Amino acid sequence: MGPARRRRTRFLPHSAQNGTAAVEFALLAPLLLILLTGVIEIGMGVFQDMQVQAAAEAGALYAAKYGSGNLTAIGLAVTNATSTSGITASPAPAVFCGCPTTSGITSQGSNCTTVCSSGKLPGTYVKVSATITRTELLLTPYISLGLPATFTGQSVVRVQ
Repeated sequence: MGPARRRRTRFLPHSAQNGTAAVEFALLAPLLLILLTGVIEIGMGVFQDMQVQAAAEAGALYAAKYGSGNLTAIGLAVTNATSTSGITASPAPAVFCGCPTTSGITSQGSNCTTVCSSGKLPGTYVKVSATITRTELLLTPYISLGLPATFTGQSVVRVQ
């Protein structure tokens, strides 16, 4: 123990120094628990967001492999893609015609006969969406973390 420490505590009886760490921990424990709860909540949110995007991509892969003829099966591929419960194919998978552009796919609706600006016929695409309602921990409704109430994922694949 250094001389400065000895001088400062020399006048306090040894019994007055006992329990200082316990008092400090008791004062800091609620703050540490709130921080831990926030970290867990954000981690769960990120995990749910990744799972919902993976489910949408699984539906798009199913559509790419089996075509756009069975939209119900594509929806089932979304809901059964991960072990996370509560994922829905909402809105339902949809088939549309579109033209690829530099900024994305320009939808032509159901009109697959209009020629695109590139001079080619539009392709047939399937848009697959997945949604999950975020689950909250016990304390998080009282802590504003800015997480959305629902997570959504979306994937578009050309099938023809």
